[in-house]
Amino acid sequence: MLTAFAVSALVVFGFMCLLFVVGTTLRNNGIADVGWGLGFTLVAWVTYAFFSDERVHQKFVTFLITVWGMRLMVYLAVRNWGKPEDFRYARWRQEWGERVVWRSFWQVYMLQGAVMLVVLAPVIIVNSSATLYKQSAWIQAPGAVLWAFGFFIEALADKQMYDFKSQAIRHPHKKIYTGGLWRYSRHPNYFGEALVWWGMFIISIPSGMWYVSVWSPVLITWLLLRVSGVPMLERKYEDDPEYAAYKRTTSAFIPLPPRSELKK
Repeated sequence: MLTAFAVSALVVFGFMCLLFVVGTTLRNNGIADVGWGLGFTLVAWVTYAFFSDERVHQKFVTFLITVWGMRLMVYLAVRNWGKPEDFRYARWRQEWGERVVWRSFWQVYMLQGAVMLVVLAPVIIVNSSATLYKQSAWIQAPGAVLWAFGFFIEALADKQMYDFKSQAIRHPHKKIYTGGLWRYSRHPNYFGEALVWWGMFIISIPSGMWYVSVWSPVLITWLLLRVSGVPMLERKYEDDPEYAAYKRTTSAFIPLPPRSELKK
């Protein structure tokens, strides 16, 4: 299993170096986001091809990661096509000045690569473990249901936001989308993303080493709630009165009834 993690680390490093070259050439570090899902898919297939016993649950996990990763990659590629660099990377590019190349290498690509490797722990463990503890195999089913629920929420929230922004010409006065799932959560896509990885962790439990794989959902949930997800986007709109009103009535993460309705 240590060999599987070492090979995965090499694959992630090489892949992120490739993204770094592309992003630097295009002067657009948003390529790191577009390549995020592809990187997960690549590692899943490498570990399956070289370390798995081609058992059903290993095929299943690799399939789930492929579906999740390819959807995310296509969505971000379509969303970002022809657009300027994402506001986060554009701000860092300005702040870093002449050091932008190497700061980008370490703080964008290598840091994301390290996060990718930790989050991939359940997949690496499943695909490289010859053991399946039958007494806990039943837990894979509820894990798969949780994964599917999270995937559905994430994909639907992304589609709803994409449709809203694509039709912006019809509502130039409205900058904040408050319909669909976004009526119940300010970041339903992030909530769905967290559920995906908690589901993947549960699926991986019968393969052993749960105390390692659990860091996957813990890390992604912490990042979404405290670092690069909710806080970063909230700061982007902190001076927008429309968003301030939306923020007063809508849950930040877990979908809940709008507060105005709760008071009725």
